[in-house]
Amino acid sequence: MIHPRIDELLENVDSRYALVIVAAKRARQINNYYQQLGEGTFEDFPPPLVESRSKNYLTLSLEEVSEGMVRYEYAK
Repeated sequence: MIHPRIDELLENVDSRYALVIVAAKRARQINNYYQQLGEGTFEDFPPPLVESRSKNYLTLSLEEVSEGMVRYEYAK
């Protein structure tokens, strides 16, 4: 069973395409955050916004989307 469920995720985004893009970008930000901790540098990468048992960055980002903690807007 996939958690969070796709219907819960789609409540906070416009489409499946937007979900994929938002989750992938946020997973990259989380990955960069953990890499910068190892290097001792501190830049603009926010830490994970939810506590999770999973160590998978994509799962963390999907949980953030399902809880409505990640916002996005379309560029004009």
